[in-house]
Amino acid sequence: MKAIADKNACFGGFADASLYGSEALTARSYGKALFELAQVDKRIVCLGADLTQPTETGLMRDNIADRFVMLGIAEANMIGVAAGMARCGDIPFTHTFCVFATRRCYDQVAMQVAYPRTNVKIVGFMPGLTTPLGVSHQAIDDVALMRALPGMTIIEPSGPDQIHAAVRAAAAWEGPVYLRLPLASRQVDDAAPLRGLTIGVGEILRQGKDIAIITAGVTVACALRAAELLAPDLDATVVNMHTLKPIDVTLVKQLASSHRALLTLENHSTIGGLGSAVAEVLALSDLNPRFGMIGVPDMFAEGGSLPYLMAKFGLDPASVVLRARALVT
Repeated sequence: MKAIADKNACFGGFADASLYGSEALTARSYGKALFELAQVDKRIVCLGADLTQPTETGLMRDNIADRFVMLGIAEANMIGVAAGMARCGDIPFTHTFCVFATRRCYDQVAMQVAYPRTNVKIVGFMPGLTTPLGVSHQAIDDVALMRALPGMTIIEPSGPDQIHAAVRAAAAWEGPVYLRLPLASRQVDDAAPLRGLTIGVGEILRQGKDIAIITAGVTVACALRAAELLAPDLDATVVNMHTLKPIDVTLVKQLASSHRALLTLENHSTIGGLGSAVAEVLALSDLNPRFGMIGVPDMFAEGGSLPYLMAKFGLDPASVVLRARALVT
């Protein structure tokens, strides 16, 4: 158990996906951030699909009941209701697991949110491999689906210290937003200072000169650890690309012109996600750095613990180090 706990620390304190009770709602939780913002902005309403505890919306239900709507296991209907509320001037936040928020009700998201550009915030939990529930719940294609929708903004904060800023940015953004969040965990440092987030502006967490590792969400901590392991052989820049769409084109071009190689690292399929977004920027520019992608390959994953799955698919620090060295040498 000690070894697993140490590995979990590489994933930003989000690894304990079994915490469905109120004890999981740490001071850095999404639920607390939404509740605090809703107390200030009366337009914010909370919609759920029978997953109140894992989506951390109990504070809204228990304290602002007139702005909490439970739709049951009916995600498509929830999106339709949210679109109607947005047209009436509300700022609805819908909540379910990532795989249900995207794949299950994609047509409703496209036709009632993206096409009319209604001011709906779609909040998905358990992205990629961060679920203990296996393939049926692993959203390894959600970013690809949402990136394809015109006008959809996608935000994935790097950890608990950036959730408050992500919620505020989503609420202030006029138009559809998809917020990609892992479940809360006890492994959170509530003493760490909160960090900001500006939509469309990537965040350089570590400055290097040889290779730039571009990542988001739960893999940010692993990228930072990999950068430590690479030194002093390779000097790695680590970028938290918390906005997956619109991606920071200027920053990607700057990194491509100042580094020997670029490597993307994502908790998602390598098709249509962060790696694809960076590759598109490079393909449409006159820059040609060495380039690699780490993520889930063109296959379904499997059930298992987060440390096991991350190691299996090469999303752990040791694997990132090997890939980075191979890319540069």
